[in-house]
Amino acid sequence: MHYLPDAERTRRMTTDELRQHFLVTDLFRDGDVSLRLVDLDRVIVGGIVPTKAPLDLGIPDGLLAQTFTERREVGLLNIGGNGRIVVGNAEYVMSPLDVLYVGRGDHQVEFASRDAKVPARYYLVSYPSHAVHPTTHIRAGDADETVLGTKENANQRRLRKYVRPGAVDSAQLVMGITVVEEGSVWNTMPAHTHQRRTEVYMYFGLPSDAVVFHFMGEPAETRSLVVRNAEAVLSPGWSIHAGAGTAGYTFCWAMGGENQDFSDMQLVAMGDLR
Repeated sequence: MHYLPDAERTRRMTTDELRQHFLVTDLFRDGDVSLRLVDLDRVIVGGIVPTKAPLDLGIPDGLLAQTFTERREVGLLNIGGNGRIVVGNAEYVMSPLDVLYVGRGDHQVEFASRDAKVPARYYLVSYPSHAVHPTTHIRAGDADETVLGTKENANQRRLRKYVRPGAVDSAQLVMGITVVEEGSVWNTMPAHTHQRRTEVYMYFGLPSDAVVFHFMGEPAETRSLVVRNAEAVLSPGWSIHAGAGTAGYTFCWAMGGENQDFSDMQLVAMGDLR
């Protein structure tokens, strides 16, 4: 179990300590399932990259469960090539940027790629679930899209909601992606926090020589992390979460907690950031 420090301890951390506690790296390894259990609303983040042979989701020892989804729900985003996911007896063909929501149940979950040379890369976010909701395939073109920001403020972006109340219902997971438009660099600025839920950002689509400067911490005690392609940042309810990239990028945002209302956030005025 990965434990996060509180806000007071975070103020005194070095760069290496911040990275150790809040940055999740090395998630996507060819032919492997990589999972991280985090004491942040008990979220699990992971990466699954099947190549020549299918991969089973398995059961982390820390869950003490018969199957991964016995008491959990799962969101799966494909950031790689074409693939398929088998949940129980149902098969779902996963194109790039498709999402599969897997509801709580006694499922066996298996992952495969169409082409081992261009494998699917499945990003996983899982939270505990108190209710059963149906497994649902959300194709990239079916996500609810909103355009935010302006070119003048270098923060124009397309926000796509996949798992959300009233469309794809869940126990607590809310999940989507944000695509930063060409010529813009900022995401989620002006910044905000979430008092009633926590969030995970996973950045992808970055060139190998590019980075995102991700800003975190309390609004009056901000810190930054240098984030590279396919790395994730853990964001407690007291922390802002925003970033600026040196090249174009996309990120997956996923939230869990006691409230699923997308607009439930505490906006931070630019003059209050320090």
